[in-house]
Amino acid sequence: MRDDDRMLDLPSEFGSGVVGVCDICGIRQAVIVLSKERFKLCVTDFLNKTWIKSEKPPGAPAPIYRSERVWFETEATPKGRAPAIVLTPTKAIRHPVVLITPDVYGITTTLLDAAIRFAREGFEVMIPDVGKTDGIGALHHLALRTGVRLRAGVSLRSRKVVDLLHLYTDALVYLRSREMVDPAKTAVFGASYGASLALVLASQDTKISAVVLAYPRPVSPPDLAKLVTAPVLFVGGTADAGARKAVRQLTAVVAESTLSMDVMELPGLHRGFLSRDLSAYDLPQAEAAWTRIVAFLKQWLLPPPPKVPIPPGVRPSPPPPKVTPVGAPAPLPAAAPPPAVPYPGAPPRTPATPPA
Repeated sequence: MRDDDRMLDLPSEFGSGVVGVCDICGIRQAVIVLSKERFKLCVTDFLNKTWIKSEKPPGAPAPIYRSERVWFETEATPKGRAPAIVLTPTKAIRHPVVLITPDVYGITTTLLDAAIRFAREGFEVMIPDVGKTDGIGALHHLALRTGVRLRAGVSLRSRKVVDLLHLYTDALVYLRSREMVDPAKTAVFGASYGASLALVLASQDTKISAVVLAYPRPVSPPDLAKLVTAPVLFVGGTADAGARKAVRQLTAVVAESTLSMDVMELPGLHRGFLSRDLSAYDLPQAEAAWTRIVAFLKQWLLPPPPKVPIPPGVRPSPPPPKVTPVGAPAPLPAAAPPPAVPYPGAPPRTPATPPA
């Protein structure tokens, strides 16, 4: 029996990422469990399947966007490049971009869910595949957790944290250089430790237009958020102690700076309520949070189109006449018009007094 055959016998839950053999391409790699029967798809193939509010059978391609695996240049790895997944809307216009900043757990179901939702709304989305990036591993994960426990937040004093930030900075440079994107409209999204990294990245890049943080961890130093110039959306649960500490940290910064922040706290929810494969997942609350996140991104990156200007000398077309439905009460009579003035500057006429 080969090693990959033994990997197929590992128990796995719906939506979880495991190492095994893709049922489509037959290659042993990181795969996603797509159904309760453990139907396994590689990440790229999984992204091309529509699984959000669709009546199409499994395996039907999503026509709204396409996904591809890319490699971008970076100095954060020994080989000078790193892999990523990019979702591109098929509409032939310039797309605003969203960089998703994973932590060292890699491409999780939360990030896949976010990428699909953003791409369906017209954003070009990029997820660095840190799970397959040379030089990124357990020590980076340990640095993130140690900073939260010992330094009251994800610490910039850690060299491993700085490596992750360099990786995401280079990913953002590559994403803005793609052909069909609008580099002036850029957002970052992260969850848990990835949200903390997204906040730090926004503090270093003043060209970012919006930041979305899903139950982040605190950052160290806490005043780092004062450097963020983009509006921030915080989404978390009231039962998540780490997220509540992070929002208190951000609220204190808001009181002392010009940081603009919206807060959405969902009652009784723990960390990971957006993850389909975790016990903390709450479908109604997760859908409410995703709706708020998408609306926030569209507000800052997809403003409504401007009104068509009216050329000089052209009168605007009159509004269509109002049709009164059958059986509706008759409209009230209009008020009497003011008395006419015979010539400019003449006093208004006074109605004659009827004789007694």
